[in-house]
Order: sequence, then C-alpha cells, then structure tokens
Amino acid sequence: MSKQRNRRSFQFILILSGICIAFVIGVYVVSFLLGPPPLTMNQQTTLYTSSGEPFSEVGNKQTEKWVELDQVADEAIQATLAVEDRHFYDHRGFDVKRIFGAMVENIKTLSLKEGASTLTQQYARNLYLTHEKTWWRKIKEAFFTVRLEMFYSKSEILGGYLNTIYYGHGAYGIEAASKYFFNKSASELSLAEAAMLAGIPKGPTYYSPFNNQAKAQQRQQQILKIMENQTLITSSAYQTAKNEVLHYRKTDDNKEIQIGSYFQDTAIKEAASILELDADAVRGGGYHIYTTMQKQEQTQLEEQITNTISKQSKIQASGLAINPKTGGIIAMVGGRSYADSPYNRATQAKRMPGSTFKPFLYYAALERGYNATTMLMSQPTTFKLDQGNVYKPSNFNDYYANKPISLAQALALSDNIYAVKTNMFVGPENLVETARDFGFTSDLAAVPSLALGSEVVSIKEMVRGYSMLANGGKQLDVHTVTKIVDQEGDTIYNRSIEPGEQILDPKKAFILSHLMTGMFDEELNGYMQVTGSTMVDQLDRTYAGKSGSTDSDSWMIGFSPSLVAGVWVGYDDNRTIEVVKEMSYAKDIWANFMTSVHQKQPNESFPIPSGVVGVPVDPVTGQRATPYCPTSRVMFFEKGNEPVSYCNVHLPEDKPNKTPTEKPKKTMIEKLFDLFD
Repeated sequence: MSKQRNRRSFQFILILSGICIAFVIGVYVVSFLLGPPPLTMNQQTTLYTSSGEPFSEVGNKQTEKWVELDQVADEAIQATLAVEDRHFYDHRGFDVKRIFGAMVENIKTLSLKEGASTLTQQYARNLYLTHEKTWWRKIKEAFFTVRLEMFYSKSEILGGYLNTIYYGHGAYGIEAASKYFFNKSASELSLAEAAMLAGIPKGPTYYSPFNNQAKAQQRQQQILKIMENQTLITSSAYQTAKNEVLHYRKTDDNKEIQIGSYFQDTAIKEAASILELDADAVRGGGYHIYTTMQKQEQTQLEEQITNTISKQSKIQASGLAINPKTGGIIAMVGGRSYADSPYNRATQAKRMPGSTFKPFLYYAALERGYNATTMLMSQPTTFKLDQGNVYKPSNFNDYYANKPISLAQALALSDNIYAVKTNMFVGPENLVETARDFGFTSDLAAVPSLALGSEVVSIKEMVRGYSMLANGGKQLDVHTVTKIVDQEGDTIYNRSIEPGEQILDPKKAFILSHLMTGMFDEELNGYMQVTGSTMVDQLDRTYAGKSGSTDSDSWMIGFSPSLVAGVWVGYDDNRTIEVVKEMSYAKDIWANFMTSVHQKQPNESFPIPSGVVGVPVDPVTGQRATPYCPTSRVMFFEKGNEPVSYCNVHLPEDKPNKTPTEKPKKTMIEKLFDLFD
C-alpha cells in the first residue's frame, strides 16, 4: 500500500514537472517567434469629459530625453541595483530563489501580495502591462520578460528601466527625477542623492521626500547600508553619504492644470479603487479615463468662485454639482487654489451644515403627519431635556413671529424654533435614521440641535441627499468615472447606469421639493424676509433650495430637476466669519452658477406624482386663500390632506375695493404653478 502510494506520488511529481518544463519551453518558443518587443512606452493617462473631450493628461509630464547609461552617475546605477535586483547580471530575467520564497509566502496567505520581481520584470510591467495582481497579468509579464532578456542586452534593459521607472510627482526616468528633486542631471548625482532617488519607486507616494521627509530619509539610510553590506561602497563613503544634507529644488508640484484639478484627483482615486491599484499606478498606466465632468459647468463653477471672492480674502470655498438622475458629478471645486492647497474640501472636509440640514428633518416630519400648513408657535422657547438639562435655541438676530407659523413659512424663513420643536416631535433618533436613508455615513448624534445642522458632514453627502429629492426619492451612486480603457484599447471597466432603488416616498419628496422653492418666494415673507430674497433678481427660473450658516460656515444648496449644486464657504481653521460680504459669498456663487449653466436649457418642471394636489393657500392662516387674502401661494398636499376651510381672517370689509366676485390676480408663484403641471 505504501509502495503504491509512493509510486503515485512519484508519478504526480513527474507529470507536474513535465507540465512545468513544457510550459517553460513553450514560453521561450512563443517568445522567440514573437520577436523583440518595442522599447517604447505610453504611460500617460488621459482623462475625458462626458462629451469625450480630453481635459487632463497625467503621468509622463516630467519625462526628459532618453539618457544613456554612461550619462547616469555610477552611484545611481549601483543604488538601484542594490535595492531592486542585486543579481541582475546573473539571471535571465527571473530570480528563482526569490520567486520560490515569494510563492511559499503567497500559498500560506492565499494571495499574491508577495513579489519577487527582477528589474527586467518591472521593466516589462512598466512598458506593457498594468500593476494589477492577477495570475493572468503575471503570465503575460513572464512572456515579456523572456522576450526582453532574449533580444536585448543587460545594458539596454537597465538603461530602459532607468529611463522609464516612475519617481512620483509626474517624473518618469532618472533624468527627470534628478532635475525634479535636485535640479541637476543624473550624471551629477551624489551617492546620498542617488540613494534617496533609488528608494522612491517602491512607493512614490510614501517615499517621496516632498511627501514624507522622515520615511524617505529612513529608506535612503537603509539603501546606503545595503550598499555598504554588499561592498559596493566603503564604510567611509557610507558615513559621508549618511550625514550629507540634501538640498532640494523649490517645486510647484501642485501646479494648476487647465480645469478640474480637484475633479481630476477624485477621478484618479475612483479609478484606482475600481482597478484595485494605487493612484500612482493609474497615473502612470497609460489609461483613458472617461468621466462625468461637463466642461461648461466645471468652468463656470471655478470662475464663479474665483470672480466672487475677493482676492484679498483668505476664506476658502468648495462646490459640487451632480446630475440627480445618474449620480454623476459634473463639476467639482475643492478649494480656491489647487496650487496652494490640493486638500479637497468638497469630499474630504466635514463641517456643520447649519440650516441646510433642515430638509431632511422636514421629510421625516412629512412621514409623521406634517404638511405644508402644519402650524407651530415661533417664539423664544426653552426645551427641557433629560437629567435636568435645557436647550435654548434662537432665531437669526432673535427675530420671532410670536404667533403660529406654517411649515411652508418656517422653511422659507428658516425658523429655528419651529425646527427644534419638529425634531422633538419626530424624535432625534428618527432624524438620524432618515439621514441614513438619504445616504449620510458621517457620525450623527441624536440630539435636539441636529435639526439645526450641529453635526459635521461633507458637502458631497449634503448634495447627494438633495439629489434624492430632485430625482423623486431614488437611491443614487455618486461617481466621476464612467469608462476605463487600457493602453491596448481594451475597455476594462464600463459603468452601467441603472435606475436606483426607490428609497423615499415620491409624493413626499415632491412636496418637500416644492416647499423648498419657498425660500425664493417673497409671498412667504413674514416676521423677516425669505432667506433667498437677495438671490431672486439673479435667478431666471424656479429652483428649490436651502441656505444655512453657522458662526464659521456658510452654505447654499439647491436644484432644478436636472442639476443639484452646493457651495460651502468658510475658513479652514474654523474661525468666525465676521466680514459681512463673506457671509453672502455662498449664495452669490450658487445663484450665478445655476443661472449661467441653465441659460440655454429649457425651463423644466418637477413632475407631480399621482396622489398629489395643489391648492392656493393663505401663508398667514394656512387655510385656503380667498380673493380677499393679500397674498397666496400654491401649496401641494397628498390627496385628502389638503386644507378644506377657507381663510376667515381676511374678509370683504378688510378690502373695500374688492368684491367676492372679483377674480384675484395671480401671484408670482401661482404663475409658476404651471411649471409643476
């Protein structure tokens, strides 16, 4: 039995060995027949707008002319070989000992994390392949490696590697890197400088001295020690290089590109996530990335921020515009200057949204029986909380109606007392759950002040939430990338746009959207003007929206049926906004942007869902308006919940020049009511 088992094991080994030998022979035969691969590369990744127009090229920007090996300092060559492939001149493309060690580790972990790539393999990958860790990529890499070793000399391979390896910051090749970091040619590098550069390609983001001086220096010291241990340098040279102070050139690494600097970064990161690569591999991978950017909208958003904010002001701004039907980001600005700060305040920063959070509260209220005419008292109020605590919010400038007001007017005037009362009725825990339905992932405390936007969130979360109102309550995946094509012209990713799941009640989403047009309707003026009154003259059509502010934040978010845009303005250090003009920047930027991008578009209407009815309402009483009411506004209700009784406050004797038979003049909003038919 034991002999039979041993014989079977021996046979299995023979078969496996035969397969391996046949595979190796096959690789070499096919490689020979294919001939020498071209020593050219296309590592420049191009990004395209939604119309297919290229708007940015990344990678390969700093590439200098090809330099021969004798034009590269010996120290740079030795440092590269010491850290990347010490047996380069002894193997034929593969370091068998390292490969077996990596294979054992990968089998243990059931992954492809461990690598044993020789310099030739890396060169093959840089020229012809992506950096994804798959078996198919490794097989293709093997073929290219064999072909390189078969048809080119070691000097040609080493020279090609040094001319194409990526050193970060858009610098490809040792010459470009030498000039970028040290403002000198590769032939002039010192030992210390060469060791610093040799350490970067392993992780250009992590080991660049411009990104992390401590990590870069630590890796440089390790490389110098390796060189000493391999007797490539003397102990004296090691000590001298170790103590040398490096002098870097001044760099404008974050130089502005034509448009969409922040958008570009976001798209690259998204593509990297899709392809399961790091961002540097995408930048240098020669990909064609098709995005959701719309050039006109992107240009307008950038220009409005630049033109609106005083050049003397240090305040920051960000903006985001989304197509609510697809979730595609069509414009993004993460700050006033990418060159000064690449930090993306549209996606990375989290700030208190203030009253722009209220629509999510009022959606929760509509779910629990509120409607446009729900009346609550607007007056100074102290709320008693658990454990004897109290909460005393206030309205802007301490203005109050000191009488009941409707939800429609409370939203238009941004009454804080009404909002907190509503939150106490809804329940702060339920408000948090509603926010989750709108796609919020940030931590939100279930507290009364959440109604006033006291928790920090990103502008991306806010605009995404408003987009669900604009599209009738459907879930949407906010994105920038629609398609990715590799160097060989193969489409390796294509986003499928499918209708999102219906998350919100479409009737309530429509009713709330219409209520949010009230901030621009001066028929709703009360104890103070509607919050959008300063923008009314700038707008050419009906929009839904909400503004918000805290001591250190100013927001404006609003939408049409086809576009949602949000703008945030504030200081990075959270200092108080004290200059009056700065408090209006967000509204001005938003209004000018929306007007400019809608200028040549047809005037769209929000489709009215089945089961919703609109009636003229007197904003003061919340009852059906009569010809004697000085103002009226069309408000929408779920069928059966509309007000039945007519206003009994404004009577004929109050308007002697009017008779009940006179037909009242239509208000501005009633004229626009047709837009919602």
